[in-house]
Amino acid sequence: MGAPGRKTPTREQLDVWREFVETTQSLQSELGGRLQTRSSVSQADYSVLLALSEAPDHRYRSSALADHIGWERSRVSHHLGRMERRGLVSRAACADDSRGSEIVLTTQGAETFRRCSAPHLRDVRELFIDALSADQLAAVADATAALKAHLALTSD
Repeated sequence: MGAPGRKTPTREQLDVWREFVETTQSLQSELGGRLQTRSSVSQADYSVLLALSEAPDHRYRSSALADHIGWERSRVSHHLGRMERRGLVSRAACADDSRGSEIVLTTQGAETFRRCSAPHLRDVRELFIDALSADQLAAVADATAALKAHLALTSD
C-alpha cells in the first residue's frame, strides 16, 4: 500500500507507465547504437561533449558538469578519465579555485562532436520527430515540462 491519502496506480496508469519506459528505453538504445556505430561515440560521450560545447569557454567544473547532465559525481569522474585518455577532454587549473580543476573540451573533442552531431540529429528526426504529428510533439513537450516541474518539486 502507498502512503496515507495516496492510491496505488490503476492498471491503465501502469500500462501507460510501462509503455513510456519501454519505448524511451528502445528509442535511447536505437539512437545510442547508431551513434556508436557511425561515430564511435557513446551516448554518454555525446552528453558530455554537448554540455561542454554549450558551456562558456567550453569548460565546466566536474561537479557542475555532473549536475548539468544529471549524473553522479563518481560516474562523471570515471567517464571523464576515459574521455581524457581518448583526447576528447582535458583538465585545466580552475581560475577561481586553486584546489580545483575544470574539464575542457579539446580541439579533438570539438571536432568529434561536430562530426557526430549531424548524423545523430538526423537519427533523432527519423526516429522521434517524424513519428509524431505537430500536435503529438506539442503534447510530448507539455508532458515533459509537467514531469520536469513535478520532479523539481518532489526533489526539494
